[in-house]
Amino acid sequence: MVAETRLRTDDLIAPLFVREGIDEPQPIASLPGVMQHTRSSLRDEVRQLRDLGIPGVILFGVPAAKDANGSGAWDPDGIVQMALRDLRDDFGDDLAFVADLCVDEYTDHGHCGVLDGHGSVDNDATLELYARIAVAQAAAGADIIAPSGMMDGQVGAIRAALDGSGFEHLPIMAYSAKYASALYGPFRDAVDVTITGGGDRKGYQQDYANAREALEEIRLDIAEGADIVMVKPALSYLDIISRARAEIDRPIAAYHVSGEYAMVKAAAERGWIDGPAVALEQLTAVKRAGADLILTYFARELAELL
Repeated sequence: MVAETRLRTDDLIAPLFVREGIDEPQPIASLPGVMQHTRSSLRDEVRQLRDLGIPGVILFGVPAAKDANGSGAWDPDGIVQMALRDLRDDFGDDLAFVADLCVDEYTDHGHCGVLDGHGSVDNDATLELYARIAVAQAAAGADIIAPSGMMDGQVGAIRAALDGSGFEHLPIMAYSAKYASALYGPFRDAVDVTITGGGDRKGYQQDYANAREALEEIRLDIAEGADIVMVKPALSYLDIISRARAEIDRPIAAYHVSGEYAMVKAAAERGWIDGPAVALEQLTAVKRAGADLILTYFARELAELL
């Protein structure tokens, strides 16, 4: 009765993976309970999530073929675009369909943009591709476009492309403060991403030692037209969520990422912790810090508890 913070099912967004070229859903070993879905099993999963009261899902695609530019990301018949059309046909406006916008799942080098001649990401050339992806996802039925590549100027480029294609009212949920974290490993397993040459993304994702930089990135994204801003990961960056909440009046999303989920699952499997209780405690902390929306692989499990 006196609890200051209450986690609700409608605070949660479920990340889902859909894979091209498989006949049965495939379990992800490092993400217990999470699957790479077929288009058919994805529809079944979304139906169950809707019935549990989950208000939205975010889609990540795993294509059958990858190339240097990640062309499957904007192909009208790419896996995410086909899945969006399926889900729109099945569920109409019952849920919000969020489309993650990046090319790392689609490139053969695993980076979030096209590479220049020196093996580094070409920021400006990548923005042109992001614009194409945004329009393709919007045309396929996405309710929210969620650019995650951390390219400078990505929100402005996407906003201009959407507005120029008749999608002026489609909101953008920007991964504004996305850190170069060691907690993304299970996600990369889920989307079959390996960064070539043992590289990393520290050139465009944020240094985990920095806080003021994160707030500046959030301000820049809002100035370019972001409707929702995101902090990723969630637990290690509760201070960033709290500082953003004190400063801005936009909705704030936080991504409780794959490594955060996997650690709880691994400890629970060994009997060291009560997994569901820890998940509830952690996500309540994320909301208490100021998040309005929480992207989490625990969405289904917690919806069954709440």
